[in-house]
Amino acid sequence: MWHENILETIGNTPLVKVNRLASHLPGTVLAKLEFFNPGGSVKDRIGVSMIEAAVAAGDLKPGGTIIEGTSGNTGVGLALAAIVRGYECVFTTTDKQSPEKIAILRALGARVIVCPTNVEPEDPRSYYQVARRLARETPNSVYLNQYDNPANPAAHVRTTGPELWEQTDGRITHLFVGAGTGGTITGCARYLKEQNPDVRIIGVDPYGSVYYKYFHTGEFDEDEIHPYLTEGVGEDILAGNMDFEIIDDYVRVDDRESMLMTRRLAREEGFFVGGSCGMAMAGALQWMEANRDHLEESSVSVVIMPDGGYRSLGKTYNDDWMRAQGFLDADSQAPG
Repeated sequence: MWHENILETIGNTPLVKVNRLASHLPGTVLAKLEFFNPGGSVKDRIGVSMIEAAVAAGDLKPGGTIIEGTSGNTGVGLALAAIVRGYECVFTTTDKQSPEKIAILRALGARVIVCPTNVEPEDPRSYYQVARRLARETPNSVYLNQYDNPANPAAHVRTTGPELWEQTDGRITHLFVGAGTGGTITGCARYLKEQNPDVRIIGVDPYGSVYYKYFHTGEFDEDEIHPYLTEGVGEDILAGNMDFEIIDDYVRVDDRESMLMTRRLAREEGFFVGGSCGMAMAGALQWMEANRDHLEESSVSVVIMPDGGYRSLGKTYNDDWMRAQGFLDADSQAPG
């Protein structure tokens, strides 16, 4: 049996036990490996969902142009769906994203505009504002706005959440997710808590993002905002899709921890993943070590691994780049 197009291969990604890194912890720790999606990330799921919603609403018409601000992965998911459905794509991104991500978007036929990272969200040069301006100026176009688009978390209510429940036979007790747009963590939480309100949802944030402090204090603190290197997670805005009411706790991880853990995942578990995966795993292990009283031998903890490592070859897996950031000693490699 074959698939009619590449979009039919999205989802049903594997859940794999974390062995060495979690051997000291009670219960079972599993990784949801989203790089098995055809575009290499969890964002393939929302690409289809947002396009279908835009078509249903009459906002996206035949031959139209999809415009979006993306750190790379959502753009890939949208580009795949656009190829199959017959749309053009224009994406804005930031200059901190890896060259591999930009090259992939262009290989899939998208026009990519690189914007500065270190500007305010309301600055006309920011990738948010450039995307909005392009949507106003481009005939027959739609700005999908993954940050506030309800079709984003809806994709995870329909697919990722049910997969987590079914693949663990309903035994999942903890879910750890790095959040950017809020779609994955909110959608999975909504579904899982409908099945079992006791499932604990823990967000993982990079230093430099506003989510961690906002969760714990209710304060949007602009002093928390500063540049960081881990891609695709955290925000300098409060995305509309972030539902903090259904998140149970939040931890945060610095860039060095994220990058070193990413390399450990490859060397010790065979998970060749991106930097946001290392952040999620580092945060999960940090939380579990500090909250052993919440874990039992029957606990089943799942960590979402959003994407694969090929887009990080020039950075996280490059010893010279890692040394330049101060993440490795002059003559060392990452532990593993």
